[in-house]
Amino acid sequence: MTKSPTAPASILPLYLDNVWFRGRGNIPLIKDFNLSLSAGTRTMVIGPNGAGKSILLRLCHGLLSPSEGQILWSGSKGRPKAQAMVFQRPVMLRRSARANIDYALSLHAVDKSKRGDIIEDVLTKTGLTRQADAPAHVLSFGEQQRLAIARAWALNPQIVFLDEPTASLDPSATYQIEELIQRLSDQGTKIVMTTHDLGQAKRLGDEVLFLHRGRLLEQAPVQQFFEQPENDLAQAFVKGELLWWKRGEGSRRDPKHVR
Repeated sequence: MTKSPTAPASILPLYLDNVWFRGRGNIPLIKDFNLSLSAGTRTMVIGPNGAGKSILLRLCHGLLSPSEGQILWSGSKGRPKAQAMVFQRPVMLRRSARANIDYALSLHAVDKSKRGDIIEDVLTKTGLTRQADAPAHVLSFGEQQRLAIARAWALNPQIVFLDEPTASLDPSATYQIEELIQRLSDQGTKIVMTTHDLGQAKRLGDEVLFLHRGRLLEQAPVQQFFEQPENDLAQAFVKGELLWWKRGEGSRRDPKHVR
């Protein structure tokens, strides 16, 4: 009797334990960050400019190392392969769309004999079959973003970090990207995504992380957050108030209702 293949071990939950990140001049950009991210939910990361959203994703993905504290994947240190990141402005190699995906698979040591089927599958899923042999750098920005998602999707990741993936797109292209994110989530991939679009956070999110000045001030289910946020700065942000004049407020208080 043939045994079924063993499912890969889960790299989640992801824990951030008292994480700090300091930039130039030893200035803290992420402060005293404690967070647990579990499988299954779509997590939207929101907050004003300079809140630390992109830095948080880069720390989680492993592009940056914490100045203090530790980041643990299912209790272990390191940077597991079963995760990927899509940037606001995707970096395209000067080769075809197909070859961009193939290169990502080669970096993850995927057998060459298996790559063709994987590439065709993700090109179809992302609607890029006709553009497969076009140079990636001449694709429209929306097509490049879909290619970036295809490149990540091909790796069959357990978690994908997306940093403002629709920031420069028109409504039609935004809809296409949101649809792909939903499909990626539906297949079991954990989504962690930054956005300035509160409507988008409501459409895509299961939970919200609200950041301000490098701190996590609230973590809550999406409906609860938008209907009745607990933190006063979160309340002001949801109302559309500008937070720049609140400089210093909330930076030393204990965050409310952070799980």
